[in-house]
Amino acid sequence: MLKERIPETDEGIQNTFDVLDYDEMQKKFSKKKWFATDSIIRNGVNRGNCLEIGPGPGYLGIDWLKKTLGTTLTALEISKTMIEVAEKNCKDEGISERAEYISGNALKMPFENDRFDGIFTNGSLHEWEEPQMVISEIYRVLKPGAKIFVGDLKRNVNPVLIKMMKIGVKNKSMKRGLETSVGAAYIKPELEEMMRKSPFTKFHVNEGAFGIEIVGEK
Repeated sequence: MLKERIPETDEGIQNTFDVLDYDEMQKKFSKKKWFATDSIIRNGVNRGNCLEIGPGPGYLGIDWLKKTLGTTLTALEISKTMIEVAEKNCKDEGISERAEYISGNALKMPFENDRFDGIFTNGSLHEWEEPQMVISEIYRVLKPGAKIFVGDLKRNVNPVLIKMMKIGVKNKSMKRGLETSVGAAYIKPELEEMMRKSPFTKFHVNEGAFGIEIVGEK
């Protein structure tokens, strides 16, 4: 029987020790090529200035910049400590001139209407305090005709797959964090209902073994 969703956090990872642990974990995921970069690009978020919501230590955005031409990235992150780590990682990769990290909450984005050529996020949806409001904000700051990609874990993921993911995570707090993230994640019908209540009329929800992807167009 599917467990009821248990909200996790709306403040991101703030503690310096936790941020460094998370950075190390994401670095390993990056080396294993476990990111959704190719799916993001394939679904049309691949040009101009795009927004990433919840970049964490920045590895997904860095990978996206490396795989796209003539693009720039604006990344909105709630944790100032995480921004410092992401900026360093981006600088170390030699592409800091193409990325800008902004401190802020996705519930009220500090951007004008119709600004971005695409928006993507992966792994932050389950942390949004008011996801319906965030989706409305995404619609507001997106240019007409531009695409979105929202990827995350799913609550009904096979427990065997969770064990597989844990193998690559040595830190106990990060292992526990993976469990709570899954418990806070959504399932496909919940996201379909959420999108039907949003300003988006062009969208679909894809479900994979590990997670869920929302793709849409303004």
